[in-house]
Amino acid sequence: MSTDIVLIGAGIMSATLGTLLQELDPSLRIRIYERLDRAAAESSDAWNNAGTGHSGFCELNYTPQRPDGTVETQKAETVAEAFEISRQFWASLVREGAISPSFIRSVPHCAFVWGNDDVQFLRARFAAMKKRPLFEQMEYAEDRATLDQWMPLVMEGRDPAELVAATRMPIGTDVDFGTLTRTLIARMEARGAEVFYNYEVRDLHYFRNRDMPDMAPFWQVRVKNLSEDYHENIQAPFVFIGAGGGALHLLQTADIPEGRHYGGFPVSGEWLRCKNPEIIARHGAKVYGKAAVGAPPMSVPHLDTRKIEGHNALLFGPYAGFSTKFLKSGSYTDLPASLRLSNLAPMLGAGLHNIPLTKYLIQQVVQSDAERLKTLRDYYPEAQPEDWEQVVAGQRVQVIKENEKGDGILEFGTEVISTADGSLAALLGASPGASTAASIMLNVLAKCFPQQLATPAWQEKLTSLIPSYGQKLADNPELLRRLRQETAQALELAG
Repeated sequence: MSTDIVLIGAGIMSATLGTLLQELDPSLRIRIYERLDRAAAESSDAWNNAGTGHSGFCELNYTPQRPDGTVETQKAETVAEAFEISRQFWASLVREGAISPSFIRSVPHCAFVWGNDDVQFLRARFAAMKKRPLFEQMEYAEDRATLDQWMPLVMEGRDPAELVAATRMPIGTDVDFGTLTRTLIARMEARGAEVFYNYEVRDLHYFRNRDMPDMAPFWQVRVKNLSEDYHENIQAPFVFIGAGGGALHLLQTADIPEGRHYGGFPVSGEWLRCKNPEIIARHGAKVYGKAAVGAPPMSVPHLDTRKIEGHNALLFGPYAGFSTKFLKSGSYTDLPASLRLSNLAPMLGAGLHNIPLTKYLIQQVVQSDAERLKTLRDYYPEAQPEDWEQVVAGQRVQVIKENEKGDGILEFGTEVISTADGSLAALLGASPGASTAASIMLNVLAKCFPQQLATPAWQEKLTSLIPSYGQKLADNPELLRRLRQETAQALELAG
């Protein structure tokens, strides 16, 4: 069997790339293979996702403080710009009638700190960010009356003498990526794509016939039907590995030179989920704090209001943990099975350079229920244990790669790896992930479809889908304001 495109994993990344490709070339034959029985069941699912609506507004780990006390805003700007691309893409699909805006809603994003040192940091952060067009709507407050309005649960029962401060972005959003993913994939199916659930990709092999140079090379994708226990081989000139934590193993199976020195470090997570509807109804913001020393970025504590499949929810966490699984539904042998001679040195080097992370994870794993409640009370002082239950969040795999010295470094973010001929691309990493999916997939198009991307037809279509395509919103405040207003109207968001 043959097809034009194979997408591995039915998550937000494959859904976004597949939707873009169908918009750019409706004639493409696309197949999606997913090992579970439904789409968005792993990291894209709202209960598993460590953060929904990442846009650089409130994530304090995106704005590190320099030794001189000033604050670096570049990463926050990069994430905010990427989220604006996602907003434009979604708004275009809503205008087409392709999707409903019910997957997204307005929820203010707040950054909250206490204590003199952290309040001074937040002041410096606000001063630096307020100057940048992407954050010009940011508000800052230290007075209790304002903070009571922004985040009543956070302020109730708090020591009046405690020095506190917060920033607020009223245009923040909450995104149900599970619902969005399933909507996009259903639309892809309606337009001719084939989606296969309970199919696991077992092998990837590249074929190039040296005796027949005119014959186009292709990937042979070997899949197993898990329901009926048989194998199939599919040929395709392009393969995208968007399988979340499972991507590293598949990249190693493909054995491309570009992927040989990569490793992965898995981090699990847990939430405290509120069971009291009255408390859930009283909180209407995403309130982020500062991460503990050594904490991975997806473990930044936040009191997070969400709407999941139409129901309001309130989560706190995530609390980090350690598991050798690469997927929530994976195997405990995932980590040891990923070790290769080519990535062993980077893996060991990354471990030696990240002792604080190891210490932090051990502390999190052995944490008691009382200690978890104490952390929650830093953000909701009057929290009672009977109102909360512990639930397992998703699994993340942080990228480990070789640096210029041949040593290993732990990368916090997402990374696209592709072959020189653009026939295969893989996505590794985690946060900010889903929120920046459209921007990441534009990167995949640039790496893997450069000739098509250069044509007027593709350029015109991409500009219609993403009006800022090819421009930088951070350098064009007028365009930014106009597009924010237009996307807010289409997505039914606060302006």
